[in-house]
Amino acid sequence: MIEVRDLIKRYGDKTAVDGLTFTVRPGIVTGFLGPNGAGKSTTMRMILGLDRPTSGTATVNGRPYADHPDPLHQAGALLDAKAIHPGRSAYHHLLALAATSGIPKSRVDEVIDIVGLHDVARKRVGGFSLGMGQRLGIASALLGDPEVVILDEPTNGLDPEGVLWIRNLMRELAARGRTVLVSSHLMSEMALTAEHLVVIGRGRLIADVSMTEFIEEAAPESVRVRSPRAAELHDLIAGPNVTMLSIDGSVFEVTGMPAPEIGDRAARAGIPLHELTIVRPSLEEAFMELTKDHVEYQATLTGAA
Repeated sequence: MIEVRDLIKRYGDKTAVDGLTFTVRPGIVTGFLGPNGAGKSTTMRMILGLDRPTSGTATVNGRPYADHPDPLHQAGALLDAKAIHPGRSAYHHLLALAATSGIPKSRVDEVIDIVGLHDVARKRVGGFSLGMGQRLGIASALLGDPEVVILDEPTNGLDPEGVLWIRNLMRELAARGRTVLVSSHLMSEMALTAEHLVVIGRGRLIADVSMTEFIEEAAPESVRVRSPRAAELHDLIAGPNVTMLSIDGSVFEVTGMPAPEIGDRAARAGIPLHELTIVRPSLEEAFMELTKDHVEYQATLTGAA
């Protein structure tokens, strides 16, 4: 388990993390989201003891990460896949980590096979592609068979097969009772992987809720209705708490009335329905809506000269 309490990190006059409190529990994949500059990387570094908090605490399995006598058995992390000596082979990089942490040599072979690097394990890391480097970083994170796994942009550089593999790996780790915290800007991938979300902006907590609650908070679901008698149905549905948006002559979207009630009203009036579809906002749409006031860097579109 990861517990963050009243965490603050200042760099001079800049506050990168501002009073964060949240808990990452075992058994589910927790997504860690936020715009660029939100403080995600700084927070993860403090959890792992790489940066010292200005105040507050961050603990892994009940104590600061640096205080564990067996840190790689407690938490494994991928923060920067490039932080490996380019002249060393993947195998010897992992072997060195194992030797300094009391991890048996057999575990090195195991994680190499887990991440699919068996055929290139003896090659120098400097010749690795971005995706191969990511796999090696994940192997390093898994080396101690840790209770907590922290992954920052784990799908970076991976091909579709690799993306599916890391998605299934995170789910499997969570199913085995591990604590999994993953940060990513790929909303479509996060929507398929995470069950719970911790969202921050400008160093402050925005949301700490389930995926479903996060999306519902951003925008209510609507119902897309298609009928050759749309105008009549429109009048039947109209009410003080119902909003309707016309798409074209036969299609409109309804907010404030559930699909079964719309269908029942149409049936009672003998109005045919060609479509009755629940429309839910995507994670990306929800994220953009809830973080729009917390973006530090904003670009503008300009027309071509």
